[in-house]
Amino acid sequence: MSTVVVVLSILLAAVFLGSGLAKLANVDAMKKSAEQLGYSQGLSRIIGALEVAAAAGLIVGLFWTPLGLAAAIGLTVLMIGAVYYHVRAKDAPAHIVPPAVLTLLSAATAVLIAIA
Repeated sequence: MSTVVVVLSILLAAVFLGSGLAKLANVDAMKKSAEQLGYSQGLSRIIGALEVAAAAGLIVGLFWTPLGLAAAIGLTVLMIGAVYYHVRAKDAPAHIVPPAVLTLLSAATAVLIAIA
């Protein structure tokens, strides 16, 4: 496994672990974001659980490649949804760029895992 894949996997795992735990803990900022984007607190918690699971999958994927690939693909799909919701809500570019960048990083990680 390449150093780039390891670094990207750890970086993405850290970001999504933090984000997922915040959603699961129902942190005020996450509640406000869900409201503003037009989805329920229940869906927010599901997204949080998926993010935490994907973070774990990326770390375990460093030792078992198929799980890392599945986690990276899942995060790519999840972040495409996030970009869609932000665009639909007519958010400012400052709110659209982070999930867009995470989409690209997740997709790049999936591709690099797949070709390794």
